[in-house]
Amino acid sequence: MNKILMVSPNKCTDCRTCESVCYNDAVNVISIEDNDRTLSVSVMCMQCEDAACLEICPTGALSRDASDTVVVNADKCVGCKMCVGACPFGNIQYSNRKKKIMKCDLCDGSPDCVKYCPTQAIEFVYGTESNLKKKKILASKFKTLFE
Repeated sequence: MNKILMVSPNKCTDCRTCESVCYNDAVNVISIEDNDRTLSVSVMCMQCEDAACLEICPTGALSRDASDTVVVNADKCVGCKMCVGACPFGNIQYSNRKKKIMKCDLCDGSPDCVKYCPTQAIEFVYGTESNLKKKKILASKFKTLFE
């Protein structure tokens, strides 16, 4: 069974440690203000089952590795940025400095954002039915904040 990243916004203190330890700058932290509260949420690649980024890539630069993680082959990437536009979550970035696509690759199965999060707001857990359900519930809560 594959593992997934789970974020608990109520545990996040907006310290941005996850951003600072991400070796490929693939983690973004967003703060959402809702009435009298501010929630911080780490946003990283969701490793979608039906990954739009993977489907749209014209050169095959995006593929799944043995652990089913969507990874980038920088040698095949031509910088067209079609995957950036295809990602419904905005979790793929193009680095002008590096001239390549940047996205979470789960640090070869040991995500640094998880290891160094001082509040355990980010966890790397098995994608059980229960965990996937929790993730969908959280996503639907955030969706309503933007409507």
